[in-house]
Amino acid sequence: MRAKILLVMQDFASRAALAEVIAQHFGFAAVQAAGSHAALKLMTDPQPSGVRLVIMDPQMPDADGMEILAGFRKKQSHIPVILINNGKLDISRAMKAGAFDVIDMPPNEERLQQVINNALKLSLLEKEYSRLIRQETGIFTFENVVGHDAGLVEAIKIGRKAATTDAPLLLTGETGVGKEVFARAVHGESNRAGKPFVAVNCGALPEQLVESTLFGHVKGSFTGAIANAIGKFREAHGGTLFLDEIGELPLPAQVKILRAIQSSEISPVGDERSVSVDVRIVAATNRDLEKAMKDGRFRDDLYFRLNVLQVHLPSLAERRKDIPALAYHFIERLAASERRPMKDISFEAITALMNWDWPGNVRELENTIHRAMILSENKTLAVDDFDFAAHAHAHGGEGQEAPVQPPVMQGAGQLSLLDAQGRLRPLAEIEKMVLAFSLQHHQHNVTHAADALGMAKSTFYRKMKEMGEK
Repeated sequence: MRAKILLVMQDFASRAALAEVIAQHFGFAAVQAAGSHAALKLMTDPQPSGVRLVIMDPQMPDADGMEILAGFRKKQSHIPVILINNGKLDISRAMKAGAFDVIDMPPNEERLQQVINNALKLSLLEKEYSRLIRQETGIFTFENVVGHDAGLVEAIKIGRKAATTDAPLLLTGETGVGKEVFARAVHGESNRAGKPFVAVNCGALPEQLVESTLFGHVKGSFTGAIANAIGKFREAHGGTLFLDEIGELPLPAQVKILRAIQSSEISPVGDERSVSVDVRIVAATNRDLEKAMKDGRFRDDLYFRLNVLQVHLPSLAERRKDIPALAYHFIERLAASERRPMKDISFEAITALMNWDWPGNVRELENTIHRAMILSENKTLAVDDFDFAAHAHAHGGEGQEAPVQPPVMQGAGQLSLLDAQGRLRPLAEIEKMVLAFSLQHHQHNVTHAADALGMAKSTFYRKMKEMGEK
């Protein structure tokens, strides 16, 4: 889970020495490339093996380092590049080509750490700013959704089809699974992208203000109506209206929403005239609406109008293998948004997170990471930084810490790191299992399997050949 730094240097001894300094003193993993061809392959890959920073010697015999830098910055603008000054570097040209900074060799460790930290902080801030801009401008898409679980992938597949139409969409799933994030992605991939995305938590609206909030009102229509209000439907005109917890709406408001969907018109409170609206409705609920219909709490006709397309989002407990990626995603986001130091997370902590049931789903995981980032004084988040005992007590447990089981890799089956006698398997055997699992998980796409493990495709091929795999 450590941040990776790509070292592009022809001289093996210098490269190895710098890699050792980075690993031992700064806690980063070093990925090494000897020349421009290997570097370009790593640097221009759509997802360059988790690399978050590049340190490069621009003096290479087989290519112009400045041209490589400029080309890389066009494709990977969010990854900063630090150049090595060997005494012949045109620093002005380097900065114009997109270099973040320049260091001398051999580097002063204090200066090196300062430059690396500043570069990573800037990168995180740029990523967080870009995420906020995508969210606010309505161009957040499914490419920004974190996770590769089969249930989530199937939901995204349906979501992308839903984005090609203006038909109402109903999202179901437990509280905290990310229904609003999913709705934003549908909006961002639709022809309404860039237009308003308006979210309303129907369960949080006082019953006497539901219709006014949704449909607007005219001045003087009720006590406290001191000015006209356009309401959420008109705020979302041309875009998408996300009605979260729609099962909480009172029956009179349900009638009006049904009319709005059927006729594309609304009637503000206190106004006899109808107003035309153009909105795409995405509704969400964590309740069983079919049971609510039988109990008389939800209108049948509204349910069938909303349920043209339905997507069920899996709980976090159903997609545990996405937890490491989500955890690191939240660490990065919080480090950027709150200007906190970037932290690593230990394997034991990840294992503990994967073993927790997460009744609050992704929202609970984010809050848990947030708390650990605030309270931990270490560079690496450990099991002790996650107060599982407090969580267990809050959710009705006896206050004991959630047990951490022997680590397993989830897939079609479970690949245990322990053998039948409870002994840790040899490293070579574990590596073979991991390589085979990655290959199977990525449907025998070697490029994706290698990238997921953070290694070059040629290395993946070589290891598989050495182990007798085809």
